[in-house]
Amino acid sequence: MKNLFFLSVLFLGVLSNAQEMSVIILPEAVQISTAVLPVPESEKDDAKVYGYNKQGDFVLLREGKNNLICLADDPSKKGVSVSCYSKKLEPFMKRGRELSEEGKDFNEKREIRGMEVAKGLLEMPKEPSMTYIYYGTDEGYNTETGELTGGQFRYVIYTPFATTESTGLPAKPHAKGMPWLMDPGTFRAHIMVGPFN
Repeated sequence: MKNLFFLSVLFLGVLSNAQEMSVIILPEAVQISTAVLPVPESEKDDAKVYGYNKQGDFVLLREGKNNLICLADDPSKKGVSVSCYSKKLEPFMKRGRELSEEGKDFNEKREIRGMEVAKGLLEMPKEPSMTYIYYGTDEGYNTETGELTGGQFRYVIYTPFATTESTGLPAKPHAKGMPWLMDPGTFRAHIMVGPFN
């Protein structure tokens, strides 16, 4: 019995070490280069960027001078996905990250943030606010330059409490890449555009 317990502990230790070793934190310059891929060239140099330090902690990599905040790819997740969004969305996005750290799932985060918006504890932007997303496979990612080939764009425009009636948009797309309204009538209402293939 003791031998079985010892082998189980040993196996879990090896598995844990293997998982830790598989997470590679890229240099800050590469993370930043990848994080700003979704936005127009004119916006890249001045965007604020968050990413990961050598310990894997989520940290500020670069201060910004414009209206955008960009998030580097999460090295613990399969594939590559980066996003940039309007500063006006930061309270909403930051709260989501905090709740994720607490172990809350998608539905729990949605419920908690919805309650906080209703109580005035979490402020959503009053004007449409943009989010740019670019994503692709690990195979298409150059970890030395931060370039991602074969990626796809997706655009999200948050318009809290917008409805299909107020926007004229459908609640579901009927063609690839067409704009449509997701979560209409809620604090999370947003216009989805893309992916395009």
